[in-house]
Amino acid sequence: MRERTLGGLFVLVAAVGFGTLAIFGKLAERTGLARPTLLILRFAIGAAIVWAVLAVRGEAKLLRGRLLVAMLGLGVVYGFLTISYFWGLSFLTAGLTGIIFYTYPVHVVALSALFLDDRLTLRLVVGLVLSLGGVVLVIGVGRVDPNLFGVALVLTAALGVAVYMVAGRALTADTSPRLLVAHALLAAAGTLAVRWLVAGAPLPRTSAHAGIALGIGLFGTAIPMLLLYEGLSRISANHASVLGTAEPVATVALGVLVLGESLSPTTLVGGLLVLTGVLLVQLDPRDGTVDSVESPS
Repeated sequence: MRERTLGGLFVLVAAVGFGTLAIFGKLAERTGLARPTLLILRFAIGAAIVWAVLAVRGEAKLLRGRLLVAMLGLGVVYGFLTISYFWGLSFLTAGLTGIIFYTYPVHVVALSALFLDDRLTLRLVVGLVLSLGGVVLVIGVGRVDPNLFGVALVLTAALGVAVYMVAGRALTADTSPRLLVAHALLAAAGTLAVRWLVAGAPLPRTSAHAGIALGIGLFGTAIPMLLLYEGLSRISANHASVLGTAEPVATVALGVLVLGESLSPTTLVGGLLVLTGVLLVQLDPRDGTVDSVESPS
């Protein structure tokens, strides 16, 4: 029981950590930290910490052959979807971004049904309708109409995450997930480094900039990724998936508490529809448990 409780705590803290990404993005905007600089430092710091932990545990090694090429390719995809996510965030509130982005588990299940021979069921269709209906409610009837271009960018990022996860599942099923994440972080860092050089963005100029960069690399990337897999070694992936719903809840709550964002009743209802749809598509009617969709944030 103690191991199960500890595992659940690890996964819950990881979900909250992933939920801070939009918050750090908004803080970077407010303090003038350039987006390309924020993103390259996020992945550089995150990759350095994850590889250091793997080295201490004796698990650090380079992949080879097709698997290495596959993970580097997926890491590049991860880098581009991150650009899309944070670009969309610049047009939206952190809370709206978190709710819209959290449709990705529905996209994962839908793509799995199309390309991995998973069954397309009524439960999946209803869950998809609920989640997308929640997004429509959030973007269509709020007190302030959100920027539709920003919405499209965040939805593109969510779909990109789904492609990343489905492709990763098909190509890398027999490899340590920690090692896969470490390689993906390196490839994403390389992708963002090119973006950073092209943009000519400056390095952090103030202590606030440095603190935000360190925060997103440590608390929004490395720690939650490491805690997620530590948690999964102690609890079932089904349990972890339910706890993962804390991610958009944390983003919305931190947006209100830290950034002073408002939360309208329609946004709240739309967010609940998204969460309901996600849980429904993951629900296994045979035993009432939930199929795993690990957070890739």
